[in-house]
Amino acid sequence: MSVVVKNLAKHYGEQKAVNQISFEAKPGRILGFLGPNGAGKSTTMKMLTGYLQPTSGEAEIAGENIQLEPLKVKRLIGYLPENTPLYTDMYVREFLGFVAETYGLKNTAQRVEEVIKLVGLTQEQHKKIGMLSKGYKQRVGLAQAIIHQPQVLILDEPTSGLDPNQLSDIRALIKNLGKDKTVIISTHIMQEVEALCDDVIIIDRGNLVANSSIEELKAKYTGNTLEDIFRKLTK
Repeated sequence: MSVVVKNLAKHYGEQKAVNQISFEAKPGRILGFLGPNGAGKSTTMKMLTGYLQPTSGEAEIAGENIQLEPLKVKRLIGYLPENTPLYTDMYVREFLGFVAETYGLKNTAQRVEEVIKLVGLTQEQHKKIGMLSKGYKQRVGLAQAIIHQPQVLILDEPTSGLDPNQLSDIRALIKNLGKDKTVIISTHIMQEVEALCDDVIIIDRGNLVANSSIEELKAKYTGNTLEDIFRKLTK
């Protein structure tokens, strides 16, 4: 299930937060959405997931227009916002059960068990979310994003603030999920893109300045690291 974006824009008065960008994210490939802070990454993610109405343009998830079929499309998407919104007074298993029920899943208990194992929360499942470290809270966020088995994952800064061990675990999990899903990761960390992504988009001040596979981008700028290329394109 691909994600197709056509001339997507978001304006706040005279400010063009996102300026008519177009791209495609394909199944089985992880797309890195790269840009400096304030470049328009999170704004784009929010438009793709239906949380923010675009000024113009359109986005399709698996052939369905997000503006015309918002509820249908949201069932196809797993979304992890930058600041993971969790109910910190709930227990991990309780929270995931609640999320599963909101999607109307059958065999809720079984699916919660599967997801807990998948994201490595077995030892933490009976704790309150508020007691967890940032790394484990991120795992809970990923668990709620995948519990309904979406075909498209949109992850906004999924490894922000994690320590090296947590970082390695979450990267491995995302890489595994990306084998049979369409995954878009928003980040401003170059190492994240190189470690995880097959394709890369670079956005700067709302404008799309690069859209290709990482290999093609490096071939075009021979002898430059991804960080060098990023600096050249976002001056």
